[in-house]
Amino acid sequence: MLNRLKILFSNAPLDLNQFKAPISMMSSTKTEIATFAAGCFWGVEHIFLKHFPPAQHRGILRTWVGYTGGKANVDNPDYRSVCSGTTGHAEAVKIEFDPEVVGFDQLVEFFYRTHDPTSVNRQGPDVGTQYRSAIFFHTPEQKHIAERVTREVQTKHFTPHNLHIMTQIVEAGPWYDAEEYHQLYLFKHPSGYQCPTHKLHW
Repeated sequence: MLNRLKILFSNAPLDLNQFKAPISMMSSTKTEIATFAAGCFWGVEHIFLKHFPPAQHRGILRTWVGYTGGKANVDNPDYRSVCSGTTGHAEAVKIEFDPEVVGFDQLVEFFYRTHDPTSVNRQGPDVGTQYRSAIFFHTPEQKHIAERVTREVQTKHFTPHNLHIMTQIVEAGPWYDAEEYHQLYLFKHPSGYQCPTHKLHW
């Protein structure tokens, strides 16, 4: 956490348009939302956008990092309160995507490829409930797909190594955008902290 609380601002210019699909595309597309938690949200957002760049029309239209899955009596949590572990929120990424270009099943499989889903409340050196692995489904269909892909990934990639996926699959609840400086953090700060588990594992 201390590493992540170092310098949070930079004067380096960044073209934010490359991380959002053209307005004309978004206005003509029936979109869906996917929400994932897989440790530090900086790295989760970063790896999704690197492999599904919106400007290249690969299905992801835009992303947000934020907080979800917390205690019902906690509204508008901030970064420090979530890092304390007292609010119950997970650091998460919300993805708006075009299901005609990339399916929810593809995003779920990519989610599993890019972190360690076998650890509980931990990714690399980041420890706490805010770093848990979770899929927050928005529809019954998403729930069914997440469960199916989880079984497939378990059988193919983890059972042979006697490992077990510990990812939570839970209904999406209230979402709170993280502070602006967290959005696209690793694009603004390429040398910033990145959890070592956020890479392609297969």
